[in-house]
Amino acid sequence: MDRKGVEKNLNRGYYNNLDENFEQAFEMSEKNFTHEELISLLKYGNIAQKQIAALKFDYVNNSEDAKILLSNLTGCDGKIREAVALKINQILNNFEDTKLFFSSICAETLADASIDINANICRLAVDSAILLKDNNDFSTKYVSKLIKFLNEALKELDKFIFRDKKYIINKQVFKLYWCLEGIKYFQEFIDEKELERILTVCSEQKEYTIREKAAQIISISNKYQNLKNKFLNDENYYVRAALN
Repeated sequence: MDRKGVEKNLNRGYYNNLDENFEQAFEMSEKNFTHEELISLLKYGNIAQKQIAALKFDYVNNSEDAKILLSNLTGCDGKIREAVALKINQILNNFEDTKLFFSSICAETLADASIDINANICRLAVDSAILLKDNNDFSTKYVSKLIKFLNEALKELDKFIFRDKKYIINKQVFKLYWCLEGIKYFQEFIDEKELERILTVCSEQKEYTIREKAAQIISISNKYQNLKNKFLNDENYYVRAALN
């Protein structure tokens, strides 16, 4: 199915407004599509079409297929992003050779997805990044962007005062949390002094989940003894427990 075919179906209402019409959505979910049709739906379809196409997607043949799938991981409706994040993770888990198609093109996209507003997408993106960790170029680019996001979040948190709305603060805390979660698995790609600086700043954060995540990083690295001692004496049980 090419672009004209997809547009034809949209114009006649065949798959239009799938979120409002369960019967049509069910019909599409039951229909078998060729790989080429799924690619076209991912490129030109509406929200529901792209979501179902992503869920039905089984493999990538080449880097172009990978790019089309990745293009729906960020900057679109949450239903699409979550379906694509799940599918990328499944493909990377099931097909070893597929890593070649993703590793050279998706570091920045997976980093962006690692701080999605949807925690399920964040988790899937980080887990997918871990599967590509053996590629040094990917890992270097991925962790570099996470550090950029992390420093931006820390800078924003420094600006806030007690009168700021809590959801604004929580947004940056959420971003910081997932940056640390990604960094946790890529420590060897970060300059040791830079990582120590990051962990030191995070050790001063009021939100205990940030301190807990920093403590987890230290527990894996077996370095930064001074910071480890600090966390061992943290007022929060979960922060202390992260070192065990």
